[in-house]
Amino acid sequence: MEKFEGILEALKVNAFEWAEHIVLAIVIFWIGMRVVKVMMRAFTKALTLREVDASLSTFLQSFLKIALQAVVVIATVNQLGVQTTSIVAILGAAGLAVGMALSGTLQNFAGGAMILMFKPFKVGDFIEAQGYSGTVKSIQIFTTILTTSDNKQVVIPNGGLSNGSLINYSAEATRRQEWTFGIGYGDDVDKAKAIIKNIIDADERVLKEPEGLIEINALADSSVNILVRAWVASENYWPLYYAVTTEVYKAFNAEGISIPFPQMDVHLQK
Repeated sequence: MEKFEGILEALKVNAFEWAEHIVLAIVIFWIGMRVVKVMMRAFTKALTLREVDASLSTFLQSFLKIALQAVVVIATVNQLGVQTTSIVAILGAAGLAVGMALSGTLQNFAGGAMILMFKPFKVGDFIEAQGYSGTVKSIQIFTTILTTSDNKQVVIPNGGLSNGSLINYSAEATRRQEWTFGIGYGDDVDKAKAIIKNIIDADERVLKEPEGLIEINALADSSVNILVRAWVASENYWPLYYAVTTEVYKAFNAEGISIPFPQMDVHLQK
């Protein structure tokens, strides 16, 4: 009986000790995560004040957040009675297996570092890569996030971005704009070219240098195609494209220049 009572007493003492450890572990985790949030806000503010590049800023924030959260988790586990040295030993023993399992993740991490080092693009650039196109929203440790023109979010692993081909539409300050306008075979080509030239020259967004081009480039099945090229600041590329297309359509209609379209003649046999 005395032995049984001793076992119960020991269990009671151990239960209180475990309860104390668990409560302290929960408190450490709860407080630690909130301290991480405060530190991340301060770190973000410091990066903003120092005007750190947005691409590097998002990468550093993502890396620091993971590192601080890992410290909190280790401290929590240590409070439960698991020694930190034991955790390190376990991680070291499992390092090879984890490394092989996460080879793709490590490749993405290395890809993110390569992107920040060589800067093929930065936050705010419009790029096309891995079958997607959009504006770079953030460059994180393992992934890059794009926002498409219809406001969808695309997450692309950094490994593929650093090793694959991509098009950066924002890399240069200027771009060459191009249109093709078709007119009827019976229409005055010189008149059509003059109308287009007046519209291009009147738009202040069109750069005077390099010089543009307005020439016939094809005698198609049902139209004479006029190729138009002009240089424009990158941010004005699409606004100019839509504006000139609209103005040319209106001017052709007003001046009697026909715009061919596919037609089919049906002959009925009696």
